[in-house]
Amino acid sequence: MIENILAEIHKASTIEELNTLRVKYLGKSGLITRELSRLKELPEAERASVAAGLNELKRNCLGAIEIQKDNLATAARLQALNDQSVDVTLPGAALSCGGLHPLTRTIGRLLDIFQSLGYEVIAGPELESDHYNFKSLNFPDDHPARDTQDTFWTHDGRLLRTHTSSVQVRYMETHAPPFRVVSPGKVFRNEAVDQTHEAQFHQLEALVVGEGISMSDLRGAINAVATALFGDSAKTRLQPSYFPFVEPGAEFSVWWHNPRSGQQEWLELGGCGMVHPNVLEGVGYRNVSGFAFGLGIERLAMIAYGIPDIRYFHQNDTRFLRQVRGTAV
Repeated sequence: MIENILAEIHKASTIEELNTLRVKYLGKSGLITRELSRLKELPEAERASVAAGLNELKRNCLGAIEIQKDNLATAARLQALNDQSVDVTLPGAALSCGGLHPLTRTIGRLLDIFQSLGYEVIAGPELESDHYNFKSLNFPDDHPARDTQDTFWTHDGRLLRTHTSSVQVRYMETHAPPFRVVSPGKVFRNEAVDQTHEAQFHQLEALVVGEGISMSDLRGAINAVATALFGDSAKTRLQPSYFPFVEPGAEFSVWWHNPRSGQQEWLELGGCGMVHPNVLEGVGYRNVSGFAFGLGIERLAMIAYGIPDIRYFHQNDTRFLRQVRGTAV
């Protein structure tokens, strides 16, 4: 009888069939349970041997049911894996790949150029004090030049920096010349926003300080950057201008071939000049000179990518970002 019962258990193909067999043989009214309840009807001499046989049968059935239960669970897992298997011969699905923002790419290109020229990259806080943003850069209180850099103030008297020149002052306070540094970063102005003006934009400013630094060194540095950006045929010019933190000051432009207009033209990039003696004295420098120049990164990116509106940079429009992806600076 035991062989027939075990064979029946091994043939069960579902958990439901196993449960049915458990009830059939081991339930309250099951075959083995009924036989055990009849032991008291047997002669006492036979009772022990029959009970031992029935208990062994019961243990064998329970063990067989558990084994078959594990076998069915394993088979179900394997079937699930087979159902979810991937056909490796099928062509892969193309995944959408992101790209760097055009401003990030432009900044990276500029930093590559300056680092190749031996400049150290430095950074500083965007929330600045009046001292570092204005006073230490030769902007006295109530100076008219402050009006050109109207910005946003906090209740504790700090402001959103209007240029990255404040980073240079912080650097000079803790470093002795000679050195060459460049400070890229976001700056803020209280501007009327339009196609060419934004309340937030990016600047990159270079500073060189040492003994005997002159305007010819400034011109050479600007020429080196222009050549790296626009090729060996690039020419530069300086036009006198006023900035409180340099003396003399100038605006610099580059003569380049505009591929979109097909013409040669002057492209104004930024301001420059010799660091004002008041700025050098304010950080404790003696017997040294230096130059500084900076440019607007959005301005350069708009030229490089043919972007007509500066507001596009901060609108997070994926159509715009996809359009400029892959275009080289």
